[in-house]
Amino acid sequence: MIPMMSIKTYSELSRLQTFEERYRYLRLRGAVGEETFGFDRYLNQVFYQRSPKWKKVRDFVIVRDNGCDLGLDGYDIYGKILVHHMNPITLKDLERESEYLLDPEFLICTSLNTHNAIHYGDESLLITTPIVRTKNDTCPWRR
Repeated sequence: MIPMMSIKTYSELSRLQTFEERYRYLRLRGAVGEETFGFDRYLNQVFYQRSPKWKKVRDFVIVRDNGCDLGLDGYDIYGKILVHHMNPITLKDLERESEYLLDPEFLICTSLNTHNAIHYGDESLLITTPIVRTKNDTCPWRR
């Protein structure tokens, strides 16, 4: 018997107070690879790059989460913001435009490191404390 995966939601996630709790709620625990796109992977890439609906909901989620990792204030993402599907998307989800695809209730902002940690279960990838920025910290010749 295959265990049913519980549906993860933004409403539940937002009640968790710490970054670590939110990460543990989202991590896949080795479920990556179940019902993946395989040879049809290009279809989800086309969706992410060309769908006006995706671009609109992506922008909404970034604003809702204030551009913060796992939507947690103080964990600002410096660089590319990924909008992560909390419930893995399948080819059927794309074909049917399932509720999991475009509903902000099933989406959250992540950094690349956090996204990889969620998918591959590697907590060592996480930045667990917010980065404290200082004047010229990205310009080594001005220190």
